[in-house]
Amino acid sequence: MKWNLIRVVTTPVALALALAACGSEAPVAAPTASASADEPPLPPVMGAQLRVIALGDSLFAGYGLDPGQSYPARLETALRGRGINAKIMNAGVSGNTTADGLQRLDFTLNSDPAAPALVLISLGGNDMLRGLPPEQTRSNLEAILARLQERKVPVVLMGMIAAPNLGPDYAAKFNPIFPTLAKKYGAALVPFFLQPLLGKPGLIQPDRIHPTAEGIDLMVGQTVEAVARALPAPAKSSAP
Repeated sequence: MKWNLIRVVTTPVALALALAACGSEAPVAAPTASASADEPPLPPVMGAQLRVIALGDSLFAGYGLDPGQSYPARLETALRGRGINAKIMNAGVSGNTTADGLQRLDFTLNSDPAAPALVLISLGGNDMLRGLPPEQTRSNLEAILARLQERKVPVVLMGMIAAPNLGPDYAAKFNPIFPTLAKKYGAALVPFFLQPLLGKPGLIQPDRIHPTAEGIDLMVGQTVEAVARALPAPAKSSAP
C-alpha cells in the first residue's frame, strides 16, 4: 500500500497542535455511533457492506461533539457518498494510550464474528502528552499492527508528531515511529492526522484542544481518499 499520503509539516505551530489535540482529559467512554434524529439519511450504496473499525483516542471518540459529528461517523458518510458501503464502528476512547488500545484490541476485533475489512488507528498522542518513552509507544503500536497483519486486516495509521517542549531527542525517537511501522507492516499512512487544521484556529473548540464539527469535516475531506484506497475492492459478481 502507499503510505506517503499527506505531506508532513513540522513547524512549531504544527507541533504545538499535536501536543494539544489528542485529549488530556480523563478517559471517558466513547459516544455511541448512532446519528441524531434530525440528520439526513445516508446516501444509498450498492454492494456488500464493508465493516471498518476506528480504534483510537479522543480524535476518533468525537470529544465535545454530537455522536454523528465524530470523525468515524463523518468518514462513513463521506465514503457512502462515494458509493462505498462502509459501516464504521467507533472504537475511540478519550485519553487512551497505545497500551490501552493494545489491551482492548482483541475484544474490539472479536465484537463481530466477521473480520473487519479495514482498521483505522489513531493512537500515540496521549503517550506523548504523558511523556511516555517512545520505545514503549513503538512497541505497543507494533504489537497492534503485527496482530492485524496476522489476521490479514489492512490498516490506515493516523500519524502524530512530538511537541517541541519535549525536546529534540524525544522528537527524534517519536516522530519516525509512524512512517517506520507503516512501511514495515504495509499500512497506509496519514503522517500527521491534524495537518488540515494548521493555521485555522476557528476549527478548534474553545478548549483549544479538539476539532470542531467543521474541523472534523476538513480532516475527513483530506483523508477519505486514503481510506477509500485502503479498502478492499468489491468482489466481482460470478453471474454470467
